Amino acid sequence: MHIPRLAIVTLAVLIAAANPGASPQAGPPQGPGRGAPPAAPAAPRPPAATLKAPVGPSKPVNAAGFIQRWLLLEPIRTNGQLTETAVQTAVKTGDLATQPTVMPKGGDKVSVGDSDLAWHAVDTTAYNVNLYHFAYALNKPTTNVLFWAVTVVNAPRDMANVRLAIGSNAASIWWVDGEEVIGIYNDRQAVIDDGVSKRINLKKGPNVIRAAIINAGGATDFCARFLDADDKPIRELTASLTRP
Repeated sequence: MHIPRLAIVTLAVLIAAANPGASPQAGPPQGPGRGAPPAAPAAPRPPAATLKAPVGPSKPVNAAGFIQRWLLLEPIRTNGQLTETAVQTAVKTGDLATQPTVMPKGGDKVSVGDSDLAWHAVDTTAYNVNLYHFAYALNKPTTNVLFWAVTVVNAPRDMANVRLAIGSNAASIWWVDGEEVIGIYNDRQAVIDDGVSKRINLKKGPNVIRAAIINAGGATDFCARFLDADDKPIRELTASLTRP
């Protein structure tokens, strides 16, 4: 039987009028509390291959002098700008910038904006610390982010005219016992001894090393060691995560 198109349209209008608020494409009306199901939580990821939980109270630097024990803060979102002005502004805003010699503990939380971020104690099995793997393993952002890193370097005696030598991907600023000693900027790879501080003195006992690393995108890591007065790696240092 042929039904005129006008009759079909009229019938649809009558049905809609009899059911205000109903959508011809919608499913059955949802009752209270019957909205869309919540999104599934992100699947857990394997731990970073080169980062392990620290064992023992301290860890000697490796044969090339690189520091391998650090506390890392989960990444803070930034705009990812890497110029000197932008990096200096980013790392010197907020409570963390005013506490260059304060030693957190693994598991401590820091409130940044509307996020609670945790400190993690790690030993790296490499000369460098892979921040991309650190963040990825925690389901944290890796692009346009700021990482904080801190450690205590213990010297067996007073050491004069040493240099802190660092590399980072990308920009970074470094402090020794609260004094800013080196900064490198712009998009760059983590090259060994890419930035070398002015000559400073390490005192016998604990010295707090603090770094802020900003990444715009892609891989991100850092490395750090001390060079003696002859610019040779110092191998007598140990790293720990507490101050006596």
